Amino acid sequence: MAALSKARRVVVKIGSALLVDRAAGHLRAEWLEGLCDDVARLRARGVNVVLVSSGSIALGRGTLDLPQGALTLEQSQAAAAVGQIRLAGAYQAALAARGLTAAQVLLTLEDSADRRRYLNTRATLEQLLRLGAVPIVNENDTVATDEIRYGDNDRLAAQVAVTAGADQLILLSDVDGFYSGNPGLDAAARRFDRVDAITPEIEAMAGDPLSGLSKGGMKTKLMAARAAMAAGCDMAITQGDVLRPIAALEAGANATWFTAQGTPQQRRKAWIGAMKPKGRLVIDAGAQRAIHGGSSLLPAGVTGVSGAFRRGDAIEIIGEAGETLGLGLTRYDAADAGRIKGLRSDVIEDVLGYPARAALIHRDDMAF
Repeated sequence: MAALSKARRVVVKIGSALLVDRAAGHLRAEWLEGLCDDVARLRARGVNVVLVSSGSIALGRGTLDLPQGALTLEQSQAAAAVGQIRLAGAYQAALAARGLTAAQVLLTLEDSADRRRYLNTRATLEQLLRLGAVPIVNENDTVATDEIRYGDNDRLAAQVAVTAGADQLILLSDVDGFYSGNPGLDAAARRFDRVDAITPEIEAMAGDPLSGLSKGGMKTKLMAARAAMAAGCDMAITQGDVLRPIAALEAGANATWFTAQGTPQQRRKAWIGAMKPKGRLVIDAGAQRAIHGGSSLLPAGVTGVSGAFRRGDAIEIIGEAGETLGLGLTRYDAADAGRIKGLRSDVIEDVLGYPARAALIHRDDMAF
C-alpha cells in the first residue's frame, strides 16, 4: 500500500470510545495530546488534515449526569450542546499548543444531500485548509433528527473526505483492520492487509458494533470505504487506542487499506463529465485559452448564457465557434450568471448586491 507520507490531504476519523473514558465520562487528555502531535507532524510536512471527531454526547452526558444506556433524542441533543463546547475547547487548546489553528464545522446529512449546502461546505473546507487551519468536523447533534442524520461518523468521515477531495481517509478504530470474521469470537478470523474491491464476499464478512460508545461497526466502515474508493480516496482501518495512532500507522502498525482506482481529481472530473448539463455558457477566445491553461472561468470571458440552471448544476462550456469544450459546475444560477457575464470580478458585488465569488466555474469543477 502507498505510504501515508505520499498523501497531500488526509481525513482522520476519531470515535467516542477513543476520545472519552467510558466509565468516567472524561476526556482522554493524554490520548488527544498524542493525536495532536501526529497532526502537527503531518502539517509540518505540508499535509492538510481534517479531523472528524465524535465525543460531544459522551462528554456532555457525564457533565449533565445523564444515566448510562440509551438516551432520548432530547437528552442526546442536550448532551451534545454541552459536550461540543468541551470537545472544541480541548482540540483548540491542544492544537494551539502546537502552533495550529482549530476550526469547528458541524454538519447534518442535509448539508451533503442539498447541492447548494454541499458546495458551501466544500468551499469552506477548502478555504480553511488553504489558510492552514485544522477543521474539526462533527455531526450537528444539537439539531439533527433521524431524518437528517448520518447516523455514524464512519459515513460522515467518508462524505467529508469526498467533499474535501482527500486522497486518504483513516478510520481510527477499536480493531486493527478488517477481518474475515469477528476476531473476538472467531480465532480463525484473518485480517486483510489490502482490499481492492468490495465484493459480496467481503460484505458478508462484516460484523456488528462491539463498542459501547461507538455506533459504527464493520458494515458502516465498508459503506465508508465504498464511498471513499469511488471518489479516488484510499481508506485505512487501524487500531486507534495507542498514544500516537497515526505515527504508529506510518511505522507499520496493522491496518487494512481499501485502495481506490485513480486520484480524487480524476474521479471528480469523471463524475462531472458524466452529468447531464442544465445550461450553456459561451466564452471568448481569451477565456478558452485561460481555462485550457488551468485557470478558472471568470465572468469577464463569458459572452452568452442559456438554460435554466441553479448553483451547483453542470453546464456546458461552449467556444466561440460553437464547439463544446467541456462541462463545469456553476457557482451562480442562470439569472445571476446572465447579469454578470462580461463583467470584471471586482464589480460583481455592485451588480448583484451581495458578496460574490470571483469565478463563475472554478478550475477544480471543470471536466474537458
